[in-house]
Amino acid sequence: MSPLLATASHTAHPSAAWLILATLGAVGYLAHCVIWPYRACRKCQGAGRFRSPSGRAWRYCNRCSGKGAQLRPGRRVWTHLKNTNRHRK
Repeated sequence: MSPLLATASHTAHPSAAWLILATLGAVGYLAHCVIWPYRACRKCQGAGRFRSPSGRAWRYCNRCSGKGAQLRPGRRVWTHLKNTNRHRK
């Protein structure tokens, strides 16, 4: 068999590339959650408050308690893993 034919017949497994991309994506998201643990509240868009139905007064957002930020789900996972590791020692 010629060397050119031998290299052409060998193909990489396509699911291995997806596994590497998924792992890199998960590690990137976890790093993002460690650096920036909070995100803007979806209900009030980060303002922490919005107008009451009458339009005269401000009300605090119920979802974020008026802070305008919510903890990311990835940060909750990071904190859980960190606390689990501490309890083992």
